[in-house]
Amino acid sequence: MNYVAAENLTKSYGIKTLFKNISFNINEGDKIAIVAKNGSGKSTLLKILMGKEIADSGTVVINKDIQVVLFDQEIDFESDLTIDEFMMTLDSAPILALKKYHHALLSGNPDEMETALAEMEIHKAWDLENEMSQILSQLKITDLSAKMGMLSGGQIKRVALAKLLTETRAEHRHTLLIMDEPTNHLDVEMVEWLENYLNKAKITLLLVTHDRYFLDAVCGIIWEMEDQNLYFHNGSYATYLENKMIREDNMNSTIDKAQNLYRKELEWMRRQPKARTTKSKSRQDDFYETEKIAKTDTRKESLELDFEMKRLGNKILELKDISKSYGDKLLLKDFSYSFQRGEKVGIVGKNGAGKSTLLNIIQGFEPKDSGEIETGETIKFGYFSQKGVKYKEDERVIDFIREISENFPLANGRTISASQFLRLFLFDDQTQYSPISKLSGGEKRRLHLMYILYQNPNFLIFDEPTNDLDLPTLTILENFLLNFQGSLIIVSHDRYFMDRIVDHILAFEGEGKIKDFIGNFSEYRENLKLEEKNPKTVVEKKVEAPVVAPTPVPTPQAPKKKLSFKEQRELETIEKEIPEFEEKRAAILEQLNNEADYEKISKLSAELESLSEKLENHEMRWLELQD
Repeated sequence: MNYVAAENLTKSYGIKTLFKNISFNINEGDKIAIVAKNGSGKSTLLKILMGKEIADSGTVVINKDIQVVLFDQEIDFESDLTIDEFMMTLDSAPILALKKYHHALLSGNPDEMETALAEMEIHKAWDLENEMSQILSQLKITDLSAKMGMLSGGQIKRVALAKLLTETRAEHRHTLLIMDEPTNHLDVEMVEWLENYLNKAKITLLLVTHDRYFLDAVCGIIWEMEDQNLYFHNGSYATYLENKMIREDNMNSTIDKAQNLYRKELEWMRRQPKARTTKSKSRQDDFYETEKIAKTDTRKESLELDFEMKRLGNKILELKDISKSYGDKLLLKDFSYSFQRGEKVGIVGKNGAGKSTLLNIIQGFEPKDSGEIETGETIKFGYFSQKGVKYKEDERVIDFIREISENFPLANGRTISASQFLRLFLFDDQTQYSPISKLSGGEKRRLHLMYILYQNPNFLIFDEPTNDLDLPTLTILENFLLNFQGSLIIVSHDRYFMDRIVDHILAFEGEGKIKDFIGNFSEYRENLKLEEKNPKTVVEKKVEAPVVAPTPVPTPQAPKKKLSFKEQRELETIEKEIPEFEEKRAAILEQLNNEADYEKISKLSAELESLSEKLENHEMRWLELQD
């Protein structure tokens, strides 16, 4: 069943064209993710589908038998409504039946109750009420009597998400669910629950997200918005990256050919007299088309820069027995830690556990109750907070960055200009000379990030940096941080981002307890699940574990068990098949590098994924048999 058919959509704001003549279809069961840098038109496209914006040209046909539901970044609500009342503002038959039932309970009228019960059965409102309670519980919304106007931004987002998910279940019509950054302000447990919920739900989904693990878990189709075009990719985020790389390589090859032809044609154009023949006019038109291709710039500037940071001394940052409470709530208890040069530490934990408080104490923004902090004399903090940075609305982007310095220092006395640095973070020349007030919300967030990094700190502190940043910017930020030679603290719920950057976790477990875990975020989560399944393991690991990992005590090894005949044959088979698998894998990779057809790429990628899984299983089994 076709839900949406769009043909030749074009949308511009002033001189900036967001997209031009794009066409697409959304069919029942599709789960689509949109990937683009901020300011490319993602949110505008969603609003066009919702009927909140009108395209400059083109058509959008939405099937009359479906409902379109939007989870937006901006949430409308009445401050005086309780959470329960806000949830009941849904306009659907099961919700209306629920309202009548609750009203009948209060009135005590038996006739009204009989009618209400009948409607509850007809519209299956009992099931909906139960599901609504489960959704609210999973999103940790417990006090339904709380006023909407008294909630934090994150709580409002969670309540709005609960209402949206309830709405998709309340209606028995076909639903197109549109979600703009649904994982913002959700902790990891909530994100994992939402992944599972959307996978099981029989819905059609159009999604904008920066969470790459969430994207891979939920969506099988990726739409890429770039250079006013829309590109389609079937498969995972990795497949999208491969397709994009192939397209850009092919485009660069076309540009090289066009540039060679352009030089020859330019000589011909300059030699021709003003009065041209028809044949010459045709060649002239071809020249302008060739010129357009030849001057296309698809090559991205590399971020592999050799940074010249302020020197880090021997002492970086040392915390000794830090404690902090707010009333009866204990956040930190005798916490000690010594940060090392180049260390990249991730901080995780539930909202309100004290993560941001620790960051503020480190920088002197909040007082500690007790303990000592020793900061190295050469330390220069760079703090990327959730609050943003102040700027004059009429100030140009380039001037805002130049206030810090005209140039950014590189090693060996080299520098790059403010404009070059802005281009590295996807601010083109036109945007650089635009007023900050004209930027989208995501672009302002990116400018805030630029402002912090351009000051060239040697100790970076990031508090939820991935919220409202687009995937292209996140990729660039990750490459920047991987090359960063200073120390780094990150508070984030973004699992992909944490896995790629940090190799050490400080986990806030509540009641002032902080667990030190050596490894990335996914390894920490797996370890946590293992401990939950085996409570004895938890007790063994909790015994007064110091912050610095203790030296492991060697345990006596049991004598090696001799392999059975069957195991010996299995080992021989595995040792024979592993090289074969590796050869096949190399051959598929070679095909992928030379393939331009997206369907073939998708098929090869599936083969590669299956083969890699077999190879990994063989290697793990080989290790088991060897041990």
